[in-house]
Amino acid sequence: MARTGRRPGTGDTAANILAAARVRFARVGYAAGTIRSIAAEAGVDPALVLHYFGSKAGLFRAAVDFPVDPAVFVPQLLAPGLDGLGGRLVHFFLETWDSPSGRPLLALIRSVVASDEAAALLREFVSREVLGRLARALRVDRPQLRASLAASTLIGMAMLRYVIKVEPLATARSDAVAGWLGPAVQRYLTDPEVTSRSR
Repeated sequence: MARTGRRPGTGDTAANILAAARVRFARVGYAAGTIRSIAAEAGVDPALVLHYFGSKAGLFRAAVDFPVDPAVFVPQLLAPGLDGLGGRLVHFFLETWDSPSGRPLLALIRSVVASDEAAALLREFVSREVLGRLARALRVDRPQLRASLAASTLIGMAMLRYVIKVEPLATARSDAVAGWLGPAVQRYLTDPEVTSRSR
């Protein structure tokens, strides 16, 4: 008797899920790209998506070769306390982008110039999964607004340093860049005046 329903996992299942995820995320964005919809696109049970990738964030990281897990590095950034958090965050991203494991992420950053979908995916993921986690952990008001503002600084920095190569940002030492931009990121994440002016 023939089996019905979703096909079980095979050697190609993870690759099929990744291909479906790339299509789905590009089509509807990170927020609307649900595990269920990606599983349907791949023709597998949603449990298999979680089996292979752990979470939607894990699936997205694999789909775009995002080299680091926000669930791991965000607590590490927060551990020393609030003072200097903005600088640590900028420095962390610079170290990640400058490392061999960061090359796929730089490829994604370069692709945002030609692709609105890539820009939206990167902006949404960094805002929600990285900076949103930070803002929620800090228990500040309007965490998504603060995360979006901080993301604009980080992604703008990446574009100017790695894609457009504007000097002196392009060749400056990472600790110098962190010193320049860290206070702005810190202010976006923690300053009460930032959100009071937007009401």
